[in-house]
Amino acid sequence: MLNLLRSTIAVLLALVLQVSAQSASPTAAGKPTLTKQNSGTTNRLQAVSPVDSQVVWASGVGGTFALTTDGGEHWQSRVIPGTENLQFRDVQGVSAKVAYVLSAGTGPDARIYKTEDGGNTWTLEFQNQDHAKFYDCFAFWSPTRGITMADSVNGRFPVIRTTNGQTWQDIGNRLPTALVGEAAFAASGTCVATQGKNRAWIGTGGSADARILATTNGGNSWKAYNTPIIQGTSTSGVTSVDFRDALHGILGGGEILQPNDFSNNVARSSDSGKTWQLTTPTPFPGAVYGLSYASNASRSEASGSRTVVATGPSGAAWTPDEGDTWFLLPEVVNYWAVAFADPHTGWLVGTEGRILKVSF
Repeated sequence: MLNLLRSTIAVLLALVLQVSAQSASPTAAGKPTLTKQNSGTTNRLQAVSPVDSQVVWASGVGGTFALTTDGGEHWQSRVIPGTENLQFRDVQGVSAKVAYVLSAGTGPDARIYKTEDGGNTWTLEFQNQDHAKFYDCFAFWSPTRGITMADSVNGRFPVIRTTNGQTWQDIGNRLPTALVGEAAFAASGTCVATQGKNRAWIGTGGSADARILATTNGGNSWKAYNTPIIQGTSTSGVTSVDFRDALHGILGGGEILQPNDFSNNVARSSDSGKTWQLTTPTPFPGAVYGLSYASNASRSEASGSRTVVATGPSGAAWTPDEGDTWFLLPEVVNYWAVAFADPHTGWLVGTEGRILKVSF
């Protein structure tokens, strides 16, 4: 009888462990497929912008941009003449012909270029002349309406905006007063996110508080909200933010100088960014450099998808439920940015020209 009881307990325990293991592992249907692609460059790629499942733009250091028009089967990478010393830390794809790139830096190194012929020629639309200003990232509501974030200077964010896709105007006086040292991170081109026709969110750090700056009217007015992400140093805070609709968003960040430490590096909001709650941390250490919902690239419509991919130099992971549970992407390291064309198709880019297609 005792042996029978022991056998029964052992069987029940095995069943419990089996169920637990199944609940802790992604199903075969939900697990993403990862496909390495050849970018044609060994320069670090820091931003990626899918237009759709076929057309994708990427950008990086050494004045580099890359373009595919067949879903990544073939990439063509080139250097914009005269920009060999620039770092294109953000890119916005509009079509197979039209795209913008932003070079991060101070003084004249901070520039915005636009192409309308698939990258054959580029027009310089903006060039900073103030050595105190550092531009980090940009995002667009439409092909001709966008906003560019910059680190604070003397308590003011020198943010610029375009309403015609050609000229850029300073709207820094419309933003909240900056905290001492408050800045954004030019890690992945995702320190600012747009959604719908007029909503935008900017993630900040580098100061006592890591904040979200939010607008609902295309940048005419802004409000600031605190986040619970790691903060308090010049190299910590919110590095990346994304929203799947007007209410639901997610952000990532951490301490850039602690790549081997685990921390509370992800938070989410369900009230348009006014309040944020920590999620389960990512299963990889260090800061999140970039994250993205698996949804339509334009963010023009609400998305029901709660799937998010997050990445950083120390690893990458995905969550089907906005951060409650995470699954590590095995052996995926040194990817800095991620973006999606639709709920099923996205790309990660990183050091040495790395490009990885992720398919759900």
